[in-house]
Amino acid sequence: MKLSTKGRYSVTALYELAQHYGQGIVPLKTIAMSQGLSENYLEQLMGTMRKAGLVISTRGAQGGYELARPPQDITICDIITAAEGPIALVDCLLDDEKAVHCARASECVTRSVWERVCTSINDVLASITLADLCKGNEKGVGCCQ
Repeated sequence: MKLSTKGRYSVTALYELAQHYGQGIVPLKTIAMSQGLSENYLEQLMGTMRKAGLVISTRGAQGGYELARPPQDITICDIITAAEGPIALVDCLLDDEKAVHCARASECVTRSVWERVCTSINDVLASITLADLCKGNEKGVGCCQ
């Protein structure tokens, strides 16, 4: 399993907004420059974050983004799920109606293993907030490779 750039860059962008929380709107250009991200790609990601209710956007010359909730109320799981969709190692664990389900899922001996791994991943990501990332990392940059 590998997290895509959508998920990683979204966490990085919201981390940057968390660094400026309470200071007003942050222009997209500031986020891009500070974190070394593509402004065009960020614009697409921030639209997804806005639809998920994680950020608020302001249009115009003085426009930009800010967190919709305090950093301590936004988990890494919230961001990854908004960017990537549900975290599941195998299709049979998805609740999505469009997911391809295995006919043998109810008898599968390995399904419980994948379920436990997914639960653990989700639990860890849900236990880390943007505020946690900001503690001690006032000038940090996200992982964007």
